[in-house]
Amino acid sequence: MEMTVTNNESAGRFEITSGESMALLEYHVTGNLLTLVHTEVPKELGGKGFGGMLVKFALDYASINNLSVVAQCEFAKSYMMRHKEYSSLLRR
Repeated sequence: MEMTVTNNESAGRFEITSGESMALLEYHVTGNLLTLVHTEVPKELGGKGFGGMLVKFALDYASINNLSVVAQCEFAKSYMMRHKEYSSLLRR
């Protein structure tokens, strides 16, 4: 089953919905800076890679929109440490 990440700009979060459950990554954009605030994956969706899908989507969004990234979220920080191809997005 393929899951789709959506950008809910009005709520400031990227989302994946599966049945009645939703995984999300809260963010905010200020100028040319995308701040990743908090990743939340409900227990029933855990272990399916949704957290990684959300962070990858956010980083690709930042790249496409020429945004630098601040990862306040520990999960997003660890994802970026493991995926060095996104290191150029980190706020300098």
